[in-house]
Amino acid sequence: MKTFLELVQNRQSDRAFFDTPVEKEKIERILEAARLAPSACNSQPWKFVVVTNAEKRTLVADATASKVLSMNHFTKQAPVQLVLIEENSNFTSNIGGMLANKHYPHIDLGIAASHISLAATDEGLGSCIVGWCNEKKVRKALDIPRNKRVLLVIFLGYSNQPSRTKTRKTIEEIVSWEKY
Repeated sequence: MKTFLELVQNRQSDRAFFDTPVEKEKIERILEAARLAPSACNSQPWKFVVVTNAEKRTLVADATASKVLSMNHFTKQAPVQLVLIEENSNFTSNIGGMLANKHYPHIDLGIAASHISLAATDEGLGSCIVGWCNEKKVRKALDIPRNKRVLLVIFLGYSNQPSRTKTRKTIEEIVSWEKY
């Protein structure tokens, strides 16, 4: 069994996937990890839409790719898409967010996305979190109400990429103790 640190070290953003379906049991375990993610005041301001239908996946992939910016063209390869939608948070989270000048649902969905990508790695899957999308097109493709925000789309599948060494700042560059 891998340690948590090994799991984090093995997680990477994969942008190439084999054309292999992902077992429903794996998707369900990944969703359970997302469901258990912490959120401000336990508000759980999220809804997860699983997209495996080929036609709908194409529509969502098209909404996340850009010819002009030449990005995210890999998205059509992923056999599973998880669309993360912002739901209303509870009263306590809303009041706390107003007082702290923070929008907690965005933080909460980021935490859930992290749980999803780590759970996918644990299941032997690759993942890539994409924040750029044409929300209107995604909402239309998946019958998402107009008043809901599509925050992220996570692409999942069996990775067709080798493991890469992470390039990160040193611990000294990002951590200080007792003062900035």
